[in-house]
Amino acid sequence: MSDMFMHATTAERAALIEARLTAALAPIASIQITDDSAQHAGHAGAAAGGHFSVTIVAAAFAGKPRVARHRMVYDALADAMQRGIHALAITAYTPEEFALLPR
Repeated sequence: MSDMFMHATTAERAALIEARLTAALAPIASIQITDDSAQHAGHAGAAAGGHFSVTIVAAAFAGKPRVARHRMVYDALADAMQRGIHALAITAYTPEEFALLPR
């Protein structure tokens, strides 16, 4: 994914992130990826890659603390983190936790 990710459009980058996370953490109950790069234009390091937020709901997170959940996401995106993602904000829930959130 690394070279393809670097040359991808915003929509393609989000789709690549979604595909990688879905493959690594299946089954995924919900996933939302937002490209936040425009909010960081002009900031130091912004030229190094995109800024993304991901909210993901997966049973694979059951029994795992927040740090372990984030590691799982980072592991799935390891090459992109080095070659195209400058910053990644992660919100990770189990399906049960997500169901308890206020709507």
